[in-house]
Amino acid sequence: MIILLFGPPGCGKGTQASFLVQNLKIPAISTGEMFRAECHGDTPLGLKIRSILASGGLIGDDVVDEMVAQRIARPDCSGGFLLDGFPRTIEQARYFSGLLRERKLPAPIVIHLDVPADKLVKRLTSRRQCSSCHRIYNLLTQPPAAEGICDDDGAALITREDDRESVIRERLRAYEECTGPVLQFYGKGHILRVDGSLPPGEVSARIEQLLFAQPA
Repeated sequence: MIILLFGPPGCGKGTQASFLVQNLKIPAISTGEMFRAECHGDTPLGLKIRSILASGGLIGDDVVDEMVAQRIARPDCSGGFLLDGFPRTIEQARYFSGLLRERKLPAPIVIHLDVPADKLVKRLTSRRQCSSCHRIYNLLTQPPAAEGICDDDGAALITREDDRESVIRERLRAYEECTGPVLQFYGKGHILRVDGSLPPGEVSARIEQLLFAQPA
């Protein structure tokens, strides 16, 4: 089973990716993690990426495509895999579709976690981080025992810059602008949409229900 997991910042995508990995026994592949791994290695692709970044260039679709192609060819992906953060562009989506056909792999199951923007803003602006140990809290769902104080070391809690409303709304706008065309590429009828504003356990149960409803 090949799964493409999409969702805006703060939708709980990480939690659901962990659920799917544990239940389906497949690896979760993040393009961000792949970049870091390649950059820390001396592989030809890693050297190429470091050279591009050192010169101030942007990582093109061709490099991302090559990185994904190499990663999903590894033995741990033989039973399927979950991709988080790919494809991000129409060109990447077209390449990936061709790659799956070439390798005689099944079409991906596309899951999108839907959460209204206002709920995401409320959720993300409620996050706090310990100024010392960096533990994350949420005033709505995981508040500290004492207001404004870390449970572990007593240090003050702070609001991260990327958790401010203006920054969050810009991230959401960028997500819609980037992901919208990719979702259109796969088509509404081929996307499993799940209400990501529900409690995590309910979201997981709904995803599981939809996956089992898929034809073998």
